[in-house]
Amino acid sequence: MTPPSERTGRPLLPETTRRVDDLVAGTQVTGRAPSLVLGVVRDGALAHLAAAGERPRPHADLQYRLGSISKTMTAVLVMQLRDAGRLDLADPLDRHLPGTPLGALTLRQLLGHASGLQREPDGDWWERAEGGDLTTLLAGATGSKVAYPPYRGYHYSNLAYGLLGGALERLTGTPWYALLRDRILDPLGMRRTTYQATEPYARGYVVHPWHDTLHEEPRTDTGAMAPAGQLWATVTDLATWAAFLADPDPTVLAPASLTEMCAPVVISDLDSWRGGHGLGLELYRQGDRVYVGHGGSMPGYVATLVTHRPDRAAVVGFANAYGFRTGSIGALGQQALSTVLDAEPAPPRPWLPATGPPPANAAALTGRWWWMGHPVDVTWDADAGELVAHQYGERRVRFAPEGPDRWRGRSGWNDGETLTVLRDDAGRPTALDIATFVHHRAP
Repeated sequence: MTPPSERTGRPLLPETTRRVDDLVAGTQVTGRAPSLVLGVVRDGALAHLAAAGERPRPHADLQYRLGSISKTMTAVLVMQLRDAGRLDLADPLDRHLPGTPLGALTLRQLLGHASGLQREPDGDWWERAEGGDLTTLLAGATGSKVAYPPYRGYHYSNLAYGLLGGALERLTGTPWYALLRDRILDPLGMRRTTYQATEPYARGYVVHPWHDTLHEEPRTDTGAMAPAGQLWATVTDLATWAAFLADPDPTVLAPASLTEMCAPVVISDLDSWRGGHGLGLELYRQGDRVYVGHGGSMPGYVATLVTHRPDRAAVVGFANAYGFRTGSIGALGQQALSTVLDAEPAPPRPWLPATGPPPANAAALTGRWWWMGHPVDVTWDADAGELVAHQYGERRVRFAPEGPDRWRGRSGWNDGETLTVLRDDAGRPTALDIATFVHHRAP
């Protein structure tokens, strides 16, 4: 695998580069960030780096703290073990961390911030204090930590991810970071994503609100809460992770499982439905686009990761200040990504003719069918080996072969449903039964 530092994405046009650079430069000034860096990711690699500030001067190999973007990696570890049959998302926590009063909460609820669990663990503010071990974390995880019944609504919980990390350790017998390194970081070549800060790294600050002086913040080991926000990374490594979330390496996680993570578990913004949470991933609606990613903050640092999966494009970024004077790094990331996508939409994939006819059993099913006076055109996708039903204008449903005269829906409103071929006495196909909706050759 090519190291992240040697990968390059499709470069931006000069005017798009200028607009992104201007956004970053302006935000660094109005936000009062000692340093600010943003990376644009396209086609699986870092395509452009925009940087501003001098404390220190940002570059692609400079570490900052990820904060809660660490949660996205913890969530992928959970999905890996689910796919391997080691756990089920419907499992109660007690199955993997026995004895806790919170044991009835499910892994799915914890991943999606739909468990009702309180935001923080007991004790001092965990982000600024040296963390305890899992036993200490569990001792404070009492029944009083449930703020309200599960699935009543969205309630963000760092504690949930500390408990998920503990469940991973108990299930595998491997510490969380060692598991992360072996199963994600090393396979993806993310050598500069580490548990503790590793030079060169940016010191993190709080900026005084009245006279703009800097106060350096501690760089803590958060212990059992590490799965919620411990990690450090560079723009280059975070670009690799964003590219993975846009188009996953199947040797690390099945693409279908990553897509499952992007489905909303709960809507976090009930007023406008512009925000939600999937399985470890935040969802942001910008116009007709839905972005997938996560924000991050730790004392002295903020971070953003936002992807648009259909375009395989993303923006990642860091600043070494605990928040901006005005605005936010998350809003900056989304604005920069929209700027790139509006200015330079992904080029269409060229049409290529099929190399041969479809198999006979599929060829007999292509053409026009009718249901209740509505035409449904069935075509063959040779590359995927699937039937495609073009229903009611632009709606398309894919069907993969499952057995003689039986096909299984793989997309759209018939995802998972069965298409059964009905034949006459001579063996000719006369109808397609799609989940009890029977389609005929004549209207």
